[in-house]
Amino acid sequence: MGNRYTTVILDRDGVINFDSPDYILAPEQWIPVPGALEAIAHLHRSGIKVALASNQSAVGRGMITRDQFAAIRATMEQAIATAGGALAAQAYCFHAPDDGCDCRKPKPGLINQIMQTLHTPRQQCIMIGDSPRDIEAATRAGIDAALVISGHHAREPLIASVHQIDADIPVFANLEAAIAALFPAA
Repeated sequence: MGNRYTTVILDRDGVINFDSPDYILAPEQWIPVPGALEAIAHLHRSGIKVALASNQSAVGRGMITRDQFAAIRATMEQAIATAGGALAAQAYCFHAPDDGCDCRKPKPGLINQIMQTLHTPRQQCIMIGDSPRDIEAATRAGIDAALVISGHHAREPLIASVHQIDADIPVFANLEAAIAALFPAA
């Protein structure tokens, strides 16, 4: 299954780092999920492009500034680089939920932006997220998706909700497990 993918698009909070119901508002709150940085590095070393598509409404809500967001992003990028990985592209929606933008997941704008930036055909792309909105955005963009349950969500209702979108969405404990299963030969 995984060999056909040349690009993996990840959500950030709950996939790469632990999520918080109070948002990630400072670099010291950005704590990687065990194995996530190594999974990104593994993909990078295997020649698979890793991208990030993330709603970051704390900016649009006025909870943090763009400079504070940039500091959190720099912390993440440094951690990924230290592990031997890299992100080929990043796309963020800073809008608040009621702004009516075209980029906020579950809309497919961020995913489409990444596919265009990286010149990746839909059939070669997969989204790995931790919420129904990630899976719905992938479905709307016409790409495959997988769910990880390493976020702060209640697991059974989360899985049930995602399987209402698509009953065939694979579910993994975390990013490391997803990459091991989806890219066994990489």
